[in-house]
Amino acid sequence: MGTGGRSGRRSGKGALGAEGAASAPCLYRCIECNREAQELYRDYSHGVFKITICKSCQKPVDKYIEYDPVIILINAILCKAQAYRHILFNTNINIHGKLCMFCLLCEAYLRWWQLQDSSQNTAPDDLIRYAKEWDFYRMFVIASFEQAAFLLGIFTFLWVEQPMTARKKPSFLLLLKALLLSSYGKLLLIPAVIWEHDYTPLCLRLIKVFVLTSNVQAIRVTLNTNRKLSLLAVLSGLLLESTMVYLFQRMEWDVSSDCAIYKSQNF
Repeated sequence: MGTGGRSGRRSGKGALGAEGAASAPCLYRCIECNREAQELYRDYSHGVFKITICKSCQKPVDKYIEYDPVIILINAILCKAQAYRHILFNTNINIHGKLCMFCLLCEAYLRWWQLQDSSQNTAPDDLIRYAKEWDFYRMFVIASFEQAAFLLGIFTFLWVEQPMTARKKPSFLLLLKALLLSSYGKLLLIPAVIWEHDYTPLCLRLIKVFVLTSNVQAIRVTLNTNRKLSLLAVLSGLLLESTMVYLFQRMEWDVSSDCAIYKSQNF
C-alpha cells in the first residue's frame, strides 16, 4: 500500500512521529478495537509501506498515520475515540506539561483581566502596576490549585472504583497525560477575551463544557471503560474543584474581587 511520494508524507508530518515510534520496543494499540499491536506499518523496501492489519478486528491498526495533522486535530475536536487512541498510544507527543502550563496562564490571564476590569484604583501608578502584577500571580496560583483539585477528584474516584478498573491495569501516569492533553480547549479562553462581545459569558461556558467532554473521552479511551464511569469520574473532579472555589471565596484576601470573578465565569 502506498507509493514513494505518499510514504514520504507518512514518514514526515503526516505520521506525527510514527516512524520513530515504530522502531521503539513498546506496544501500540489498534485505534478501532484497542487491542495491542507490535507495529503500525512495515517498510518493505525503498519507501514502500504497508499498514499493519489488526488480528482482532481485521482493520488497519492505525489509519491516521497516513492522515494530515489537521485532519487528526479535527477528529480529536469531534472527540472521536480513534483519534484519541492514535494521539495517546501511537505517537510520541510529549507536550502535556507545556500545554498544562500554557492553559493555566490563559486561565490566570482571563481572571486577572476580569479583576482589573471590575476594580477601580486611585493609587499612584507604581502601586497600581505592582498590585496588578501580584494579582496575576495570585490568579495563577488559584487556577493551579483548582486544576490540581480537579485531577485529584478524578484519581480519587478511580481509586475508590479500583475493583471495576483493576482488571484493565490502567496507567495513571498515562491518564494524567491524557487529561492534560484533552484540556487543550482552554486555549480558546484568550480569543474569547480578545474578541469580546455580548456573548462572551456563553462562550466561556461552552469552552468549559467542551473541555469536560474531552476529559470524559480521554478517561474512556485511556482506561478502555464505559462512558458512565468516565462521566462520574469527571463529575467527581468537578465537585472537588467547586469545593476549592468555595474555599477561595471564603478566604480573606480580596474576597469581593474574587467573588466577582467566580460568579461571572463559573470556573
